[in-house]
Formats: sequence, C-alpha cells, structure tokens
Amino acid sequence: MNDLMRIPCVLMRGGTSRGPFFLSSDLPAEPAARDAALLSIMGSGHPLQIDGIGGGNPVTSKVAIIGPASVTDADVDYLFAQVRNDQRTVDYAPNCGNMLAAVGPFAIEAGLVPAADRQTHVRIHNVNTGKLIEAKVPTSGGRVTYLGDASIDGVPGLAAPIALTFVDAAGGKTGKLLPTGLASEIIDGVEATCIDCAIPMVLVRAADLGVTGCESAADLSADAALGARLAAIRLEAGRRMGMGDVADKVIPKPVLIAPPAQGGTLGVRYFMPHECHPALATTGAVGIATACVTPGTIAFQAIGGAAVPTRICLEHPGGRLDVELEFRQGSIVAGIVRTARRLFEGFVFAKPAVRMERAA
Repeated sequence: MNDLMRIPCVLMRGGTSRGPFFLSSDLPAEPAARDAALLSIMGSGHPLQIDGIGGGNPVTSKVAIIGPASVTDADVDYLFAQVRNDQRTVDYAPNCGNMLAAVGPFAIEAGLVPAADRQTHVRIHNVNTGKLIEAKVPTSGGRVTYLGDASIDGVPGLAAPIALTFVDAAGGKTGKLLPTGLASEIIDGVEATCIDCAIPMVLVRAADLGVTGCESAADLSADAALGARLAAIRLEAGRRMGMGDVADKVIPKPVLIAPPAQGGTLGVRYFMPHECHPALATTGAVGIATACVTPGTIAFQAIGGAAVPTRICLEHPGGRLDVELEFRQGSIVAGIVRTARRLFEGFVFAKPAVRMERAA
C-alpha cells in the first residue's frame, strides 16, 4: 500500500557471505531493468548502502538469482551478482562459492527441487561460468535442516554441513586453467601466477610486496601502497589473461600467499579485489588449492609440491578452510564443506524509477 515496488525476497547467509536470494521470475527479465532493481534494493552508490539492504561491504553486497535449469545435467540455474556498495555497478563476471552454499536450501524451499529423505542432492548450473557444482543439503521430513554440529571459520556457532563439489572448475572465464600459458611469470617486477579455476586470480608472494601475509584483513585493506601495487599487478594480469581492461571488473582477484603460521598448507590473503576478504572466498579456495597441485605455480613452489588426491588446508584471516582434491573422469574435482542459514523472508522494495511491473 505505497508507491514502491514490492519484490519477494529471502535473505540468506551462505558460507561467509550474505545477501538476498530471488527467483529469476520475480525480477525483470531485461538486464538493464534488473540491474536498476538490484542497485535500488541494495542501496548502492553510498559506501554504507544506507538506502538499501546491502551491508556496506563486498561480502554483504551479493545477490543470488535462482531459476529452473537451462541445461540438461542440472536442477537449477544460479546467477550471481556482485553489487558494488560504493558505486552503482553490478558485476556478473564472477561466481561466488560462499553464496553457493545457500543455493541448494533456497531451491528446495522454493519448490524447485523436491526434498529427499535425510539428504538432497542439488545439481547447480552456475550461469556466470557455465560450470556445474553439486550440493548435498541435509533434509529431514521433507524440509531443509539448518541446525547441526558443523562449524566454519569466519561464522560463529554451529550449523548443518553442506558439501559442495566443484566439477571441472578450470577455465570458467578464460577457457584455460593457466590463461597466459605460463605457470609463473614476472608482472610488475614480481613473480606471479595467473590461474582461472572457479574464479580468475593472480597469486603473488606476500614477501615480494613487503608484507608477511599474516596481517589482519583490516590492516591490509588500509595499506594504500600495497593496494596500489596490487591494483597495478591485477590490471596487467587481466590484460595478459585475455580479459582486457579490468579496471571496472572484480576479476581477476589478487591473492597474497605466505608460509602457514598455524600448521596448515599455505597462508592466503584474498582481495575482492580492493579490500581484503575477512575470511576466504570458496571459489578462491578452490583455485588456490588447484594451484598447489599444478607444477610450476608459485603456490606449488611454496608448499614443495602436492599430488592429487590430497587435502589442502588454507589459512586465512578468519581461520582455516580445507579443500579436498581428487580426480573424476580425468579432471580435478574440489570438495568443500560450508554452512548456510535462512535469515528472513518477505518482500524488499525498489524505487519506482526501476519501472518494474507491480506484483499482482
């Protein structure tokens, strides 16, 4: 009963990220109108997103759009949108593996996938990359189970475990695991690895940029000199990876690697791309772990090499994240356990300038 546009919405936490989930049928089909709706909903263009439901941080300014599968080997489509908080831009280039953890539960509760007894397998087609991810969602009595005894670093408390398997994640954006054809190369005077697995990244040794790689996310984000250096490396890496001018894109992501401090395999600091992630992106973890088993990369060099099958333990600002790597039909598949939670459901409101049709 007002002059705003009302859109059905579910707010969910997926892994260490949070954002609104929408059925694709509830948003405008025309891309420009859809982007305008998302910008209005999230409140982008203000660093705090004060006029929307965004959280004023990249990890809380994410959107998941779910619909029936458009490919035969999947159950649902998942389109991810990274909505900038400080700028009025929507980026569909990357996937988000943390938000991915909530796709299966959302799809089941939306009636897109029937719940099985005890555990429901959901095959998710990520529209951004064209890749398939398998999710095992705990279900009981025909409903999603959110309560459990699993924990993930970066999220307080316990929840039911959701197992994600990334099937053949290499080359989702560029078509190649190593887009430049090199396992390592010199960029802006330092050795780096450009890799495209789950998400395009450029890996650099923290020590080569004058930091330890054990700093807090806040300290690294506040380091202007480091930020400028990473930005220059990222721009050149994007060009070499065939992605053109990436100044206004969120990929490739810069990643600092360092020796582990707590007995893990490798220490990492993942940037989004201008702020350091308070934990670690799931897609980033898949790519970094794959780099650890790819001969010649600086990650492979750092750990002294590893062979599949193996478990890679990545230390990040919020704790640790384990990635299980194995072969399936000649390709590396990566398994990660995440958790999710449904936070609220109802309607979100967009400004009339979005020109959406009112819900009947």
